[in-house]
Formats: sequence, C-alpha cells, structure tokens
Amino acid sequence: MSTTEKATHQEQIAARVKAIESLMIEKGLMTTAAVDRLAEIYENEVGPQLGAKVVAKAWTDPDFKKRLLENASTACAEMGIGGLQGEDMVAVENTDDLHHVIVCTLCSCYPWPVMGLPPNWYKEPAYRARVVREPRKVLSEEFGLDVPDSVEVRVWDSSSEMRYWVLPQRPAGTDGFTEEQLAALVTRESMIGVAYAKQP
Repeated sequence: MSTTEKATHQEQIAARVKAIESLMIEKGLMTTAAVDRLAEIYENEVGPQLGAKVVAKAWTDPDFKKRLLENASTACAEMGIGGLQGEDMVAVENTDDLHHVIVCTLCSCYPWPVMGLPPNWYKEPAYRARVVREPRKVLSEEFGLDVPDSVEVRVWDSSSEMRYWVLPQRPAGTDGFTEEQLAALVTRESMIGVAYAKQP
C-alpha cells in the first residue's frame, strides 16, 4: 500500500468513526461528554506514555528490569499499570544480537495498559500475514527499519492468553538522562518492534 493509499484509507476510517459517533449520540446511546472522556482515558490514563515510563524505569533500574522480564504484568502493577488486556503481558528485550517484533495473526490482541489502543496498521491483514513470513522485508519496506543481517529477528504472536510487547534498547548517549527524559524517547512503535527508540 502506497503512502497516498494509506492516507486515503486513514481518512476513510476517520470518517466512518465520526459517522458512527454522531449516530450513537443522535440515538442517545452515548453523549459527547462520554466520547471526550474515552478519548481522555486513552490519551492520558492508558496508552503508550505509560509503557514509556515502564521502559524508562527498566533502563535505569536493573532490579526492576529483571522483574519486568520475569513477569511483565506484576512489574507493571508495581507502577499502578494494569487491568483489562494486561492480565498476561510478556516483555521481550531487544539486544545487540536480537530484535523482537510483535503481531497478532488472529486479530489484534495487544497490551492496552502499556500501549493504549492498537494502531490501524497492526490490525490490517497484510501486516499480520507478512510480518510472520518476511519480517525483515516488512520492517524495511513498511517502516523504514533496516535491521542488520547479524541481528536475529524474532516475531512474537500475541493472543488473548498472552500479550507481548518489546523492551527496546536504550539509545546511546543517554547516560545521565532522567527517567522522564528517557520516557520521551520511547514510542509505541518501538514497543511493537517496528522502530527503535528515538535518538536524543
């Protein structure tokens, strides 16, 4: 799918969502205030910014990182992060030799408490089918991420029983950064594995 086609597809989805929202408000099934509250929840209370805080803590606290890799749900709960779709989370760590990518081949299972709602492309059949068969090609062609041949790429298939997410590598040159500064370098895409954390 070209960039123009993707943009058109996104516009079509946004128009459909707006139409459904308007119809639900008109029929009295939902209020504008309820819609605003849901948006606020996913922007401020549940979403990638929470996962970014977890990653930043793991980058700065080796004991927490160990607990996170042993049981992500329990470690996240230490920070008050958890709930629906986060009961059985597994964090997998990117290293110099190993790069992880997350997918749900059946539908769109995803760790909402740390990453919010899944992006549209994550739910598309093309991503779900291709990233399993040719992950390097998908990462390069669709996301501009060229993983060196010396690095193994491992794909993890999330399900309703087990929701994976990536602990990205800490960028070089961030010694002395606070957790808040580090969290600003973490993106949803880096926690899915289709991007690296941002460089400072």
